[in-house]
Amino acid sequence: MRPRLLVLSGPLKDSTIPLSEDELTIGRDASNGIAVTDPSVSRKHCLISRQDGGFRVRDLDSRNGTLVNGTGVEEQWLQHGDQISAGDSSFLFLLEEEEVAPAPSRVEFEDAQSTSETTIIHPRDVVYLQPERLLRELPATSRVARNLNALLKISRIVHAIRDLDDLQGQLLDLIFEVVPAGRGAILLADQESQQFNSTFARMRQSGRAQLVKVSRTVARQVLEQGISILGSDVPSCGDLKEIESLAASQVRSLLCVPLTVFQRVIGCIYLDSDSLGTRLQEEHLQLVTAIAGISAVALENARRLQWLEQENERLTVEISQERSLVGEGARMKEVYQFLKRAAPAESTVLIEGESGTGKELAARALHRNSPRANKPFVAINCAAIPETLLEDDLFGHERGAFTGAGSQKKGRLEVADGGVVFLDEIGELAPALQVKLLRVLQEREFERVGGTHPIKVDIRLIAATNCNLEQALRNGKFRQDLYYRLAVLKITMPALRDRREDIPMLARHFVQKHAKHCKVKPRPISREALSRIQNYDWPGNVRELENAIERALVLGSSDMILPEDLPESLLERNPLPEMTEAKYHAAVKELKKQLILDAVEQTQGSYADAARLLGVHPNYLHRLIRNLELKEALKDALQDISGRGLTGLSGGNA
Repeated sequence: MRPRLLVLSGPLKDSTIPLSEDELTIGRDASNGIAVTDPSVSRKHCLISRQDGGFRVRDLDSRNGTLVNGTGVEEQWLQHGDQISAGDSSFLFLLEEEEVAPAPSRVEFEDAQSTSETTIIHPRDVVYLQPERLLRELPATSRVARNLNALLKISRIVHAIRDLDDLQGQLLDLIFEVVPAGRGAILLADQESQQFNSTFARMRQSGRAQLVKVSRTVARQVLEQGISILGSDVPSCGDLKEIESLAASQVRSLLCVPLTVFQRVIGCIYLDSDSLGTRLQEEHLQLVTAIAGISAVALENARRLQWLEQENERLTVEISQERSLVGEGARMKEVYQFLKRAAPAESTVLIEGESGTGKELAARALHRNSPRANKPFVAINCAAIPETLLEDDLFGHERGAFTGAGSQKKGRLEVADGGVVFLDEIGELAPALQVKLLRVLQEREFERVGGTHPIKVDIRLIAATNCNLEQALRNGKFRQDLYYRLAVLKITMPALRDRREDIPMLARHFVQKHAKHCKVKPRPISREALSRIQNYDWPGNVRELENAIERALVLGSSDMILPEDLPESLLERNPLPEMTEAKYHAAVKELKKQLILDAVEQTQGSYADAARLLGVHPNYLHRLIRNLELKEALKDALQDISGRGLTGLSGGNA
């Protein structure tokens, strides 16, 4: 055992670091056992320690986290071949000695003219690729010629057919040409459960689908033991004659051979006959075993391809459902119409709207329905990345551009070449970066940090903001020329309170989505809870609604989502007029009102003192007064106490 780290990427790429010490830290600081001059690596990023004969990796509260095989971890045991990632650096953990593969020989082309006689042959003239010619050159009655013909045909079709059903059908048809079986089946097993999860059967000379009965006992024995079974005379064979299914089907002879890929049995080929005149013999077993050897890998590849296509389709639908806009109201129909018309174009799009209204979903919809759908979609939140790092994140840097820039790094604009760049919170972009972004929009080129050569990119830019850019223009915080470059096509995503007709549909959508993610049973929403949901203003928009539904699913204990499962802020609002409020919630609401009235009266109208008396934050008290519609009641109460008209309340307005 020789524990070591092979550096796969980063400043130390291609170096090997032995793990001879009990503890070794990785980080940007020079005091680390492995010092990595990489700005994406924390000063003290992670620790690799030897414990109980093994090795563990532990994250040291790094900024970007420590990943093992692509998954973020806090602490984890390491296995031979695990890949550890810290920032832009990755390490391969090795314990065992690896066999060194011989280096490939070098190829050198020579330009000398050939002086010897040259023979040229076309693939269509190769005799071993033409079964018909082989048959002509061998005796007409030769069994070897007939079998060789079948093997050559099979070897050709297994490389030409990708569809699993088509491949299995042609294999059985070719087998019937050389083996006197009446029925045939190809059975493929699941790798984990060892159960037959793919079956294909065919009758000899039958143009319609028929039921083909297969002995599970024989097929299971072949699958589990990896052996071939031949029963030339089933009724008189000691083991086979006891199998009831064979007797019921009047099977006279059968054979079953394993399909083996890399020493693993993936299924079997099963053939039988109920004919008294022709029986399956050992020569047929030899031939079908050869056919199984030729076709096993092709069948496995076709099955994997079928599974990948189905999985890709399933994931595409799932992602589309999770990342699609939901709603059928008039405001959303306007949004859909805009997206339909704007998606095929290459124009820059500016999406405005409050936080949580689905601006990124709209951007993804534009990308998904555009000619760039198969190219990258790169999302960047301009408010989430510090200004000092955002430039490097967008444009990348050259080696040596600044301290710690040990290697060249591509920026996200370069990574997105051919696709779409989505700049969220564009209103937070620093003035210096606004100038550089303007050049990208005008010229479709930029320079890396520390670079001198322009880099051309083919991107479509979509920007989003929840602030008023026109007001930012007037305040001088946003460049006018950049704004007009961004707002070639502009749309405002409606707030949820402006499309209340979509709230029930959204709520049910989130019930189905989070029931699956949280592994709980989806539950219907009670009429009273739905009334509360529809009568709330949703300042956090769709995102707040989604969080409320997820909370109700996880914390609720009944068969329905009830009002008490919802956040408290929803219960403070009155239900819709057609709904009757539950006695419990009505009593709680009245108690809240009375407590607030008493506190404000005691403090002579001071909201700050009333909040302190109640033990809540003043902002929360203001929200309660607004939701419980207490402003007028408080004015009346204070007028009664003071005996004079009260036009304002000290401490602020609700």
